[in-house]
Parts: sequence; structure tokens; C-alpha cells
Amino acid sequence: MKKNNQNNKAFSVIVPVYNRPDELNELLVSLTHQSNQNFEVIIVEDGSDIKSDRVVENFKNKLDIHYYYKENSGPGQSRNYGMKRANTDFFVIFDSDVVVPKDYFKNVSDFLSKHKVDAYGGADRASKDFTNLQKAIDFAMTSIMTTGGIRGKAEKFEKFHPRSFNMGMSKVVFEQTGGFSKMRFGEDIDLSIRIINNNFKTALIKTAFVYHKRRNTIKQFFKQVFNSGIARINLYKRHPQSLKMVHFFPLFFLLGLLFGLVLSFFKIYFFLVLYLIYFVAVFLLSAIKYKSLKAGILSIVTVFTMLNAYGLGFLLGIWRRIILQKDEFHKFEKNFYK
Repeated sequence: MKKNNQNNKAFSVIVPVYNRPDELNELLVSLTHQSNQNFEVIIVEDGSDIKSDRVVENFKNKLDIHYYYKENSGPGQSRNYGMKRANTDFFVIFDSDVVVPKDYFKNVSDFLSKHKVDAYGGADRASKDFTNLQKAIDFAMTSIMTTGGIRGKAEKFEKFHPRSFNMGMSKVVFEQTGGFSKMRFGEDIDLSIRIINNNFKTALIKTAFVYHKRRNTIKQFFKQVFNSGIARINLYKRHPQSLKMVHFFPLFFLLGLLFGLVLSFFKIYFFLVLYLIYFVAVFLLSAIKYKSLKAGILSIVTVFTMLNAYGLGFLLGIWRRIILQKDEFHKFEKNFYK
């Protein structure tokens, strides 16, 4: 039964936004082009200084769209705010910096009609019109050369862990889990774990991908990934079983690099040669994937940034949360939106 769902839509699209009217505009344009328009859109402005209300107003006649403004609390609580105001029984959550391919909702509808799942996740890709830096960040976050390409590959169909840039869940899931916790980072992983622990069935819908712009500068990217490293230890404290060997790779990368630099003072270059080979492979794979030498070169920078930033955050998390037994924390307060 759909509560107050006068338009009888199948999905409620929930989008938290913070100071990103231009990117939100691109997302909304992509939603107007959907081959399946069986959804409403709920925009939750999370205390932005640069509001998106005028952007939303431009789509009033093109989408079944609703706009809410609230005090800043981070994306997790803003998603909860939106889901509480939704008029359907199934919620689809996007970050404000994604662009949705035209058959996204058709593909989701087709999948859900054939498979009984309570929540799903989809992948992200780089669009051809992304800048070389955005493509390089995409490579760092999704490549098999980093932890990005490993996530989800070995997960069973019913054990997939959706991420909040592109995920869906039933109203029942939201009500029984309570939605996103008050964690500022890693809140989507925390929710995915709780969804599975409550015996709900999840799945990866491979055809339900989005184009994800992520960060626009190396500094922003460093902050995001650094916080992700800390968040992994915060998640471990909540869900000890969630910490896997793959999560230690950036830390090993960082420590191995430092060890290699120390050995180089003694004219022992074996470790640094291994790193050189690794980054040559990063360059080649990225340049081939995006058909751009510049994207390949920038991928060296973004992969180096990602692994070292995550490793540093992970190490700080171990020190603060495990050794010193401090409470949950995050480093960069204003970096909620991924």
C-alpha cells in the first residue's frame, strides 16, 4: 500500500544536496530523459549556503519533484529526512553529483520484477565528457589496481553491500533498520551491514550504473579518502566482522613506500622498482581505458593520493580508536558529500 501516493509512482528518488546547484541541475536533466518516468524526486537541501531551490523550480513541470530545506546534519540524516517524506514503498538514493543513464529505471524495474530483493546497489562509471582529472579519480576508485576493483567482485548475490551514491531499498528496510546512522562517513556501509544482518536480501544490478563525478580537485579527493580510511576503523568498532584483509592494502602500500625510501638511502632500490612497475601499469591501464595519455598520467597522481590518504586515515583510526580507545571521530568536518 502506497501512503499518499496520488500519482501511483513506483519509486521515490532521494537526493541530499549541499552547495551543488549546478551538479544537481545535471542530475535532474538526466532524470527528465528517463525512458521509465515512474518515480517522484525528493531533494533535501542540507543547510546549503548556495541553495538549489531555483534549480528545482525549473523542473516543476518536467518532474514530480519536491524540495525541502533543513539545517545541516550530513547526507545520511538528510536521506532519512527525505525517505520519511516519500510517497512510495521503494526508495532510490543518489548523490547530487551523478548523472543517470536514460534506461536506469527501466533496468531497475525489469530486475526487481524478476528477483525478490529488498535492497540493491549499482556501479559508477566515468562519462566520456568528464574531465581527465574526473576520469583519473574514477580509475583510482574503481580499478582492479586499487581496492576499488575488488569490492563486490566476490560477494554472493544476496550479500552485496550497496553504496549511497547509487542504491535502492524498500520502505520496510528503512523502517526496520532505522535508515542511516549518525556516522558522518561510512554511514552507507554501516547501513548495508545492518540490512544484511536483518536478513534482508540485497543484490548488485549491473545495468543500474550511474556516471559519478566525485571530487573536482586533488585536495578534495585527499580529504574524502582520508576520512574513508578513518571510517573503516569506525566501522570495525561497530561491526568487527566487516574488516577484511583487502582494507589493509592502502596501509601496506604506505608502509612499503616508506620502507622503500629508507632502503634507498642504503642504495637498495628493490622496493622502489616494484612501485615504479606498479605505477607504469596504472598509467597504461588508465590511458587505454580512457584513450587519453593525460588521464593516464593523472591516474598515477590519483592512485598515489588515494592509497596514501586512505592508509594515513586508516593508521590514524587504529591509533585513536583501537590503541587509545577514543570515541568515534572524523577529521575533515565539511567533507560529508561524496
